[in-house]
Amino acid sequence: MNQPVRLGVIGVGHLGSVHASFISSLKGAVPAGIYDIDHARASEIAAGHKLKVFDSADALLDESDAVIIATPTHSHFEIAAAALKKAKHVFIEKPVTEHVEEARRLRDIAGKRNLIIQVGHIERFNPAIVALEKFDLAPRFIESHRLAQFKPRGTDVAVVLDLMIHDLDIILSLVRSPVTHISANGVAVVTRHPDIANARIEFENGCVANVTASRISQRPMRKMRLFQQDAYLSIDFATGVTEVFRIVEQQDDTPGSTVLLGQIEQGDVRRNIVYDQPEVPELNPLLYEQQLFIQAIEQDTPPVVGIEDAIQALEVAEEILQRIE
Repeated sequence: MNQPVRLGVIGVGHLGSVHASFISSLKGAVPAGIYDIDHARASEIAAGHKLKVFDSADALLDESDAVIIATPTHSHFEIAAAALKKAKHVFIEKPVTEHVEEARRLRDIAGKRNLIIQVGHIERFNPAIVALEKFDLAPRFIESHRLAQFKPRGTDVAVVLDLMIHDLDIILSLVRSPVTHISANGVAVVTRHPDIANARIEFENGCVANVTASRISQRPMRKMRLFQQDAYLSIDFATGVTEVFRIVEQQDDTPGSTVLLGQIEQGDVRRNIVYDQPEVPELNPLLYEQQLFIQAIEQDTPPVVGIEDAIQALEVAEEILQRIE
């Protein structure tokens, strides 16, 4: 597009209000405005960021080129479908839809109109993940824990869709192999949906992932550990820190930031055990994913996290829920 992208936000609850706070600072975009069914809430957010408030989602769509949808999950499909049918690009917060069939329908609508759908799997842009771009990752075993204290927000869906889906998306993007088997269990403790869940996911290439999510934990945790031949990686999403332990033939082949921890001798071969804490980029993940959305629209290129990624994560999430039931 030659003109700035007119960007709106539909839904300004907790996450939507953060989206709204950033849309005025995006390169290549101008704010169209915001809409929420709670008009008082929308007016409050708009006043704080000098944004226009619309009386309906349709009215906002008519004055936008693209919208960010940050409403409750059950409404994602209806709003996104309406936006796509009006030829608007859409950014949809995770999970993309309540059911995978709805996501597939959105994919079809967007494909026919050459429109972009980006999905808000924000942990893909966590500095701890971005810092791993220089490493050759081929995990054979993955263990993740995403634990949170109870909050009413997000309880309209199971913890698998609320929290675990972040890790499912990342694991699928790292392993890049078909899922062959899933076993899972979970318990509904304080809501009518599972509030704690664990899944074992087996992949065609032999990798296994053990994934745990809970929204009734006393202490928060957002960690993932990757094990592969000659390397162990620890990722802390909360602190944005990644630690890498590797075995290498010669220390001279490793970056200057590494620390020698020890040596292993096998016959005439001497191998070094090295520790590396890769440099973490300074970025705001939510602002970064918004900017990438605008960039995809401007350049007519696929988004970094598109509808296919979201469908794959949702397919695995749905199977986990079926196994729990």
